[in-house]
Order: sequence, then structure tokens, then C-alpha cells
Amino acid sequence: MTDEFEKIKQLFEELIAQPEIKFPPRRKSLEAPRARGVYIIRRGQKVLHVGSTPRGKNGLHQRLRNHLDGISEFARVFLSGDGNRLRIGHTYQCLVVPNKRPRALLEHYAIGVLCPAHLGDG
Repeated sequence: MTDEFEKIKQLFEELIAQPEIKFPPRRKSLEAPRARGVYIIRRGQKVLHVGSTPRGKNGLHQRLRNHLDGISEFARVFLSGDGNRLRIGHTYQCLVVPNKRPRALLEHYAIGVLCPAHLGDG
């Protein structure tokens, strides 16, 4: 195994060890880092989505906010455009990963390992 692969596996372990944070109720602030990284959205223990922040100046906060606002592809397709559904029984985990390549590799590794429900196999 390469050093890079070992680093991605270690980042994955760090990601899944992060606390599961409930999406906030209406009119409450979303607590998420404003740095780029990788995140997991769950309903109970079921993984619904794994994503990353390839762009956007407000990083994880902005991307999770997009899901809540129903303006992401995930929200449009999997939540029928109603991101508010995330406020009930859904959590997220996230890990700041500032560098582009490890962030992309971690996202893809996590998708492969966790197989999110929206891929049709979860």
C-alpha cells in the first residue's frame, strides 16, 4: 500500500469518528466549519450522502446550508427539493481537509466504503 492510500484511510477513520451533529431547527444557526472538507449525511445509522467542498468560500458550512436550502443536486433528487427534511432525524459529520487531492480521494473512498443510499444500493 502506498503512503497516500494509508493517509486517505487515516483521514476516513478521522471522518467517521467525528461527532454526529443534528441539523438545526428553523431559525437556528448551522454549526459547521467555514473551511473546505468532506462530510457525511445520515438518517439514523443509514448513510444518505457523502460530499465534499471543491469550491465555495464558506466551505462545509456553505455546502451543508445549500442542502438545507434545497439548492443542491442531492436535495433536489433525494429530498424532492425540500432540504428542510434534513432538520428532522438527520445528522452530519464533517472533517476539514484543506488540500484538494486528499479531499477528493477521501470523498471517493468514503463513498466506496459507505455506499450512500442515493447511489441506489444503500
